[in-house]
Parts: sequence; C-alpha cells; structure tokens
Amino acid sequence: MALRKASAYTKRKVLPFTRVSKKKGKSYIKTVPPQKIVKFCMGLQSLYMSGKLPEKIIVVADEKAQIRHNALEACRQYINKALETELLGQYFFKVCVFPHHIQRENKMLTGAGSDRMQTGMQLSYGKPVGKAAILKKGTKLFLIAVPDEKAVQFTRGVLKKVKPKIPLRLKTIHEHLMELPTNV
Repeated sequence: MALRKASAYTKRKVLPFTRVSKKKGKSYIKTVPPQKIVKFCMGLQSLYMSGKLPEKIIVVADEKAQIRHNALEACRQYINKALETELLGQYFFKVCVFPHHIQRENKMLTGAGSDRMQTGMQLSYGKPVGKAAILKKGTKLFLIAVPDEKAVQFTRGVLKKVKPKIPLRLKTIHEHLMELPTNV
C-alpha cells in the first residue's frame, strides 16, 4: 500500500482526532495504527543533564502543519546515525513532538468494474492509515545538544540534509548553555 503525498495532509485545517470509543457500536476507528517512532531520546542524557554538552540546537516549526510519524522517524534515523558516527556518542538528541492525530483515508478505486465496490461519499469516514503530529508555529521539533562549535557546524549540515524530508518550513536556533538545564 503506497502512502499519499504529504501535501494531501500537511497544510490542512484539522482538528486533533485521537478518540477511540469504549463502546464498540460508537467506535468509528476500530484500531489505532502502531507508532513508527521507536525512540524519542538518543545519545547520552546524563552528559546533557550534567552540563557537559553546552551547545544546544533546537529545530522549530515556522508554520502550522501536520507531520506524519513516518517522516519524523526517517529524520530521526538519519540524524541519529550521522551524529553517532561523527561524535561517537558525545551528544544528546530528542524528538520533542508526539504524533497523536489519527489520519483517515476513504479509499477510492479506479478502472473497469470498480463502480460496484465503492460507496462514493456515503459512508465516507475512512479507515485509519497513520498518525501525525499537529504543529503550531514555534513548536519544538528536535533538540540536539553537542560538546563544541565544530560539532554545531556538523549538526547544522545534517539538519540541512534533513529539511527536504519534512513538509514545512523550519527554523534552527542555536543556544550556548551557561547553567545546568532543569528540564529536558
């Protein structure tokens, strides 16, 4: 089964849909699709909490949009692999958003004989096909903490390669920590 283009879902005005009813008759969504994002925190969190990773890079959404969980997982894998090979574990990387919104699709068939199987727009609620995170402008997407300025430059290069995988404009913020972080 092929996925639809991200533009089919990304910039739509959408309400978060997360509810699955406890009563079987009222439940339009029978199953919730499984989570594609395997890990949300990678690297050494202890180094970050102890203040040994003073350079912090935050990737922030610059517009309202939805981002699917498979796009987040693709970015997570690429960034984590690049940081692991270059920095040898001396980093902390966190995916800050969690995809809650259940996306649905009313499958339409085309071709000869397909008219007998379809109901058109009656019963058009759709079946769940995936999950997405609904982002507002200014929402943190990723947090990356690294030890020095050279690692910051490398991380910015990695983020530049990841931007085409994400269906919205992003802003990268660089901070230098002076004191210990209190929350992650």
